[in-house]
Amino acid sequence: MRQKSIINNLTEGNVAKQLLVFSYPFMLANLLQVIYNIVDMIVIGRFVGGTGLAGVSNGGDMVALFNYVAIGFTSACQILIAQYVGSGDKEGLRKSVGTSFSFCALLAIGMSIVAILGCNFLLQVLHVPQEAYSEARAYALTCYAGFIFMLGYNAVAAVLRGMGDSRHPLLFVFIAAVSNLILDLVFVAAFHWGAFGTALATVMGQAISVIISLVYLYRKRDSFGFDFKPASFKIDGKVLRAMVKLGIPLAVQHAAIMVSMLFITAYVNSYGVVVSAVTGVGNKLRSIMSIISNAIGTAGASMVAQNLGAQKPARVHKIVWVSLAVCSAVALVLSVLFLLFPHQIFGIFTSDADIIAWAPAYAGVLVAYFFSFAFMAPFNAVINGVGHASLSFLVGIMDGVVARVGVAILVGITLGYGIYGFWYGSATAGFVTAAIGLVYYLSGKWKTHKLLIN
Repeated sequence: MRQKSIINNLTEGNVAKQLLVFSYPFMLANLLQVIYNIVDMIVIGRFVGGTGLAGVSNGGDMVALFNYVAIGFTSACQILIAQYVGSGDKEGLRKSVGTSFSFCALLAIGMSIVAILGCNFLLQVLHVPQEAYSEARAYALTCYAGFIFMLGYNAVAAVLRGMGDSRHPLLFVFIAAVSNLILDLVFVAAFHWGAFGTALATVMGQAISVIISLVYLYRKRDSFGFDFKPASFKIDGKVLRAMVKLGIPLAVQHAAIMVSMLFITAYVNSYGVVVSAVTGVGNKLRSIMSIISNAIGTAGASMVAQNLGAQKPARVHKIVWVSLAVCSAVALVLSVLFLLFPHQIFGIFTSDADIIAWAPAYAGVLVAYFFSFAFMAPFNAVINGVGHASLSFLVGIMDGVVARVGVAILVGITLGYGIYGFWYGSATAGFVTAAIGLVYYLSGKWKTHKLLIN
């Protein structure tokens, strides 16, 4: 069966090579997501201007808060499925797939309702510049209404990656990216719908991708091991408890980081629409490294989970160090590019001289982000692959609240460095969580930690 061959591929032979082979489709898939988010910013910057950039940036942050919560739970689904695959428990695997789909659908509906009702409150908390207020609101509300498609894609991708298939999620996100690009040009450049058009293009691109992915899964249901009968979507209590046990700490971890980012964004917005737009462009650029490190980390977590499920912990060491080497190399290359060509890179997004003038100042911030992401990914892969819920929660709180907000306030307000303090405070927070993960990995306690499936 397909599941058996995946396990053999992931647990035999050269682990370093397998990590790269398994992670590169995931990496490309996430890079495509970054690219179509960047396309949103380029289109809106060129056809609407600085107010459009600030609007999409703030609206995107508001959407990301809920998106990161969803990612926490879908990551838990992926890790649980990977552990079942590693253990060879076909019945547990079937129940985990059905529970994942149903739970994610309910989660999407609940998040849409909460997000729509809380939209105006978030806009006020962020102190969105008045010039960009309506654009940010339109972007956020449109994306909130489409959460079912975002969760749908993440759920399908989590199931496939948990089973060892990282190639088809790449195909599905490619479809979303191409659809988004075409619709962006139509809605923004041709119809002049501004931020609303950008958001609508994103939602429709995700919807097209989800429909195609579900058709694929249904046609491959025999080898996939899930029959898609209504009864198979019943939520299993045991599986749900395991998902929630890890999902809540992961969601808190991601959400805490995003809440801290929103806190910093609120201060950044007080410096006006130009600085807000600069930060928005910078956030999209830093997401390149974030996505690459998350891809390596998520692929590594799946491999850690499968190898531990198959009782082969010795392979975890190679997974960690290869992940660290790859992420560090990418961080170094990106750092050189952004330090050498800051004006040219920012100029891709806008022709506004006031925004481009800030590019060299933000390049150093990006370097700090790049290496903090690189050091976080490998050790988080161990924590998440094992399914260590309490440590995941601690990492999230340390990163999102103690380090990110604390350092930003210390440097930005107490020491009087203003906007630079907030930028660098946020960028360097990841080193704190990387240190926690490193200590846990070196301690070796992950070898004896009880798995979710047990």
